[in-house]
Amino acid sequence: MIEVSGQITAVRRRVGERVLEAGTAKTVTVSRVYDADVEDVWDAVTSAERIPRWFLPVSGDLREGGRFQFEGNAGGVIERCDPPKSYAATWEYGGQVSWVEVRLVPEEGGRTRFELEHIAHVDDRWDEFGPAAVGIGWDMGVLGLSLHLESGRARPAAEMGPQWAMSDEGKEFTRLSGEAWAAADAASGADEASARAAAERTIAAYTGAA
Repeated sequence: MIEVSGQITAVRRRVGERVLEAGTAKTVTVSRVYDADVEDVWDAVTSAERIPRWFLPVSGDLREGGRFQFEGNAGGVIERCDPPKSYAATWEYGGQVSWVEVRLVPEEGGRTRFELEHIAHVDDRWDEFGPAAVGIGWDMGVLGLSLHLESGRARPAAEMGPQWAMSDEGKEFTRLSGEAWAAADAASGADEASARAAAERTIAAYTGAA
């Protein structure tokens, strides 16, 4: 069993804006402190052998300038890599391009703060679903990374696979994540009722209730 509420509250969430050449984009940021040193976390989030243990199988050239592809999900190009501190990549999915930046910061006691920022242009999808559309998925990734770093093993399908996502426990995780993203959206200045309604639509889409 996964202690869902504790996993949700261990994560910090922010919604913001960034000015790009093509206009203003929205940012969705998740961060969590792990009881592991920077080198271990860096290896976990950049190694083709370890990434599938907590996220998805990945193929391609995992170095600066290389192209990667997550199985059944996004691909892109690694635009910048500064080990063991940070990397940035395009995130290409469904005919759309956004960007992801990962940053690792050493904390006291040999721990590491993992921070992931997803940057996307505002479109009709954002207006309908808000930050939870990508935020819930990244919360699941952060959870998978937590389980992997705690145990060192691959996440069992029963713990984090599709069946778990549709279980009562998985649906509760999605609900709490969506509500947390609605709160982060409102904290960024969005209308609270609109933020809550967008999150509810996203939760319904994730849990099959739509």
